[in-house]
Amino acid sequence: MPPAFIYFDLGNVLLFFDHALACRQMAAVAGLTETQVRDVVFDRGLQLRYETGEISTRQFYDTFCERTHSRPDYDALVHAAGAIFSMNASILPVVAHLRGAGHRLGLLSNTCEAHWAEASGGRFTLIPDLFEAVTLSFRVGAVKPDARIFQAAAEQARVPPREIFFVDDTPGHVAAAHDFGFDAVPYTTTPALVRELVSRGVRFNY
Repeated sequence: MPPAFIYFDLGNVLLFFDHALACRQMAAVAGLTETQVRDVVFDRGLQLRYETGEISTRQFYDTFCERTHSRPDYDALVHAAGAIFSMNASILPVVAHLRGAGHRLGLLSNTCEAHWAEASGGRFTLIPDLFEAVTLSFRVGAVKPDARIFQAAAEQARVPPREIFFVDDTPGHVAAAHDFGFDAVPYTTTPALVRELVSRGVRFNY
């Protein structure tokens, strides 16, 4: 039987992202070096706290300012942190045709509020429109590979884990999803993903 529900990861599956770009953009806004920003945001765990929903966007900003002894414009810094995406043009027709064929689709991602605002609005409005279930780490309070985020995804899909197909670019996340009970595969290329779907009996016009 084909999967009852298909979940896609966001970063480096649907949209490509660049953390180095975030560091450069935030550094320019705050008058810092890229190395300083990377140390505060990524190396010291601020981004992880943000993605788990432990802190809000305002708390992220306040902590950033405190640690860097800077006070950049709030909106400019949040935009600089979030505007790091570009569309994976090859996968959009696959998702659209799956939706058109009546398959139930969802998005399952480690992300923060600023990144989601960028990914779900403006240039990428098709992202939320194509999915009936959106499971995001900052809303759930857990990041992949934590089993709690897969549990939340299964609950949103309203099907047993064994009936869910999931694609993610990170091998450790794929392994954790598989351990939880999902049929999970790594994303390498869009043609390879299509072959994985077809081999499971998924029918769509692509």
